[in-house]
Amino acid sequence: MAFEIPQDLHPDLIPLAWLLGRWEGRGHGDYPTIEKFEFGQQIDFTHNGKPYLHYVSQTFVVGEDGTKERPLAVETGFWRPQPDNKVEVILAHPTGIAEIWYGDIDGAKIELQTDVVARTVTAKEVTAGHRLYGLVNGELLWAYDMAAEGQALQPHLWATLVRS
Repeated sequence: MAFEIPQDLHPDLIPLAWLLGRWEGRGHGDYPTIEKFEFGQQIDFTHNGKPYLHYVSQTFVVGEDGTKERPLAVETGFWRPQPDNKVEVILAHPTGIAEIWYGDIDGAKIELQTDVVARTVTAKEVTAGHRLYGLVNGELLWAYDMAAEGQALQPHLWATLVRS
């Protein structure tokens, strides 16, 4: 699918423009405290002319025929490009977790590390994260390493998505 940079895109967003749109696909999850699993995912990156992207990621259980059966996780936030190919990302989760991420933009690759992970008293203990996003042959590949529940930082989620 051809992608065109929107004419009303804020100039600061040019390094992140390749993320714009809806991405859909499948992913996998694993962690010492849970069973391995597969999931469907939809990520939306949108803009409103201001110097940030609005981000929403939704994951769900999928049936054998690929239909969405029930929701799993949601996260939303803002991606804010900074000078020198840096980016700040603010994310919130309905499970009671809020995160601030800092990272680098290297063409069609973005690498992020958590700076702050805050949580409510009822939220799961998550202490750190590392994310990698990349555009490879027109597909959005991403991976999330997590430190949580007393476990060291290690692979947790990864997916391959296509622009829809």
